[in-house]
Amino acid sequence: MSTTISTDGVGAASARVAAYLRDLILRDELKPGDRIRQEDIADRLGASRLPVREALRMLEAEGLTEHRTNKGARVPRLSMHEVDVVYRMRERLEPLALTESLPLLSGDDHARLEGVQQQIEANTDLDRFLELDREFHLGTYSGCHIDSLNAMVTRLWNSTQHYRRAFVAMGGQARMWVVNAEHRLLLDAVVRRDPADAERFLEGHIRRTRIELGHHPAVFGEQR
Repeated sequence: MSTTISTDGVGAASARVAAYLRDLILRDELKPGDRIRQEDIADRLGASRLPVREALRMLEAEGLTEHRTNKGARVPRLSMHEVDVVYRMRERLEPLALTESLPLLSGDDHARLEGVQQQIEANTDLDRFLELDREFHLGTYSGCHIDSLNAMVTRLWNSTQHYRRAFVAMGGQARMWVVNAEHRLLLDAVVRRDPADAERFLEGHIRRTRIELGHHPAVFGEQR
């Protein structure tokens, strides 16, 4: 794949490089542990090294890359215990983002979330599900105006994307009814602006994924 980056400023070029790499990582075309060589990316995109370096800094802040001295950039690889901890963080932070968001979501926001959920229920493609699932959940938090909380939630989502993909792939379509039932409960609480139910349903939704992932150490390259 070849994409040319025009010389219209380092900021714009960095944003384009970041978007290109972000898409590769979230789609699992770059996997945990994969090296990201600046010179290869610069050559592939027709960019100089500077915007590539800036893009990697942006992605590191988003939890999608990491830099190691003398080893360069790579996609982070998490252990089963690390993913478990990240999911526990999500169980605590995302209900908070949701309760901050609920009062500020409009009827139009509710309608958009309903539309996304209908697409999820009609979908059979893994990549498309992950895009829609992300849109659904981050959409429920879109009324939250605490920037530091939003940034942390997005970072945690990014860092667990590969493992969420593995979880969904293991369950296949046979387990989608569980996801859809939980989404429907959550959406109902969002529309009713019920923070207690919304927190409870969301926390349980995240916890179920964490517990089920813990039964599959092979996802992390580990043995029981």
